[in-house]
Amino acid sequence: MIQSIYEAINTINSVVWGVPMITLVLGVGLTLSIALLFMPLRKIGYGFRMMWTAREPQGDGDITGFNALMTSLSATIGTGNIAGVATAIAIGGPGALFWMWITALVGMATKYSEAVCAVHYRETDTSGRHIGGPMYYIKNGLGENWKWLGFLFALFGAVAALGIGNMVQSNSIADALDGRFDLHPLITATVLVVLVGLVIIGGIKRIANWAGKLVPFMVVAYVGFGLIILLINAVEIPAAIATIVESAFTGTAATGGFVGASVWVAMRFGVARGIFSNEAGLGSAPIAHAAAKTDDPVRQGHVAMLGTFIDTIIVCSITGLAIVITGVWEDGATGVNLTAAAFGNELPGGAYIVSLALIIFAFTTILGWSYYGERCWQYIFGLKGILSYRIIWLAAVFVGPWALTWEGGVRAGIDFVWLLSDTLNAMMALPNLIALLLLMPVVVKLTKEYHSRSQRREGGESPRR
Repeated sequence: MIQSIYEAINTINSVVWGVPMITLVLGVGLTLSIALLFMPLRKIGYGFRMMWTAREPQGDGDITGFNALMTSLSATIGTGNIAGVATAIAIGGPGALFWMWITALVGMATKYSEAVCAVHYRETDTSGRHIGGPMYYIKNGLGENWKWLGFLFALFGAVAALGIGNMVQSNSIADALDGRFDLHPLITATVLVVLVGLVIIGGIKRIANWAGKLVPFMVVAYVGFGLIILLINAVEIPAAIATIVESAFTGTAATGGFVGASVWVAMRFGVARGIFSNEAGLGSAPIAHAAAKTDDPVRQGHVAMLGTFIDTIIVCSITGLAIVITGVWEDGATGVNLTAAAFGNELPGGAYIVSLALIIFAFTTILGWSYYGERCWQYIFGLKGILSYRIIWLAAVFVGPWALTWEGGVRAGIDFVWLLSDTLNAMMALPNLIALLLLMPVVVKLTKEYHSRSQRREGGESPRR
């Protein structure tokens, strides 16, 4: 039975992650980048300044702009940064990392546009909370005739959250604890349900408070250990980058335990895992940014685009370079075991560092995505549906670790969860990407007006546009 379901989802996955979707994801990001004259890349420094000032309230909303970014990062920095990068390289070769970089660079414009639209078209519900995201900027930005598209996003988002933000995360936590500390999945599932339940019952404010404390610490710690590995092997970095770029355009021949990969496989898994990691185009992060205490959607857009930069250009690059430089990608391992091998070969206790990082990353992802799924569910069923979704969420947290014991063994269960999440990601992204293309003129107009006002306030030279 499990095998039949797996094969059916695999067939769907090969369609939704085919040439059209890859083209759409990269095409929308590139189109938005060109329309904005690559402003997100040129304004990275400005974005970091806005992030710093966003620690204090700057307008109406429920959480500070900084905590909105931390909430979105808590959802994006998860298993995708450790196991996802490793899986992409294990299947697509080193060239997959190059396509993850490309996805992130054009994805900064996508993430920026998502946040601008989310704040610009957000609403206040009957409980006084600020709510927004693709379903709201589709409804309020595109009009009544497009409400069906907003409904589809909310439906796919609520269901996809149970995969990408829940079961795949709890599954990975259980895998790490079982493999590294011999902890039974039942214990992991029970503890996770209690911890997650205690946090999500407090809503976005409690989630944001946790994210604001945990995310900066875990990013600095993981990146710090990764940089030590890169410094140890500093002379190998130029050759590793050359291999990554060359493999992206020529494919990778079979070597050692690696079976080889074509250019298409490298691109497909690089883009898919890149989106899984940084979520640019999925439409998830703008749900958090819509709650920001900000007086201007463009200001929050500059903060939001940093999520993609930090997630992929910094964190994923640390993982990918460590794997390529140490040469462990040729051994045939995949997922978290591949990353653990890279760290373990260079640092005493490196495998345990990776396991602990994965556990913390995955836990915060469960918290962040609980809010995303809840808001999608609220869009469909109203405030009265929130309690039911929280119950479903906690049930999925409990079920996720048991994929380890499904028919076919550990690897079959984990592969199934990853495959399901990849498929749901694509179905969630489609309505959002269509909406961003249609709302692009609004994003460009708001951006021009914002920078014109900034130039007048500063009395300096007008920013290059």
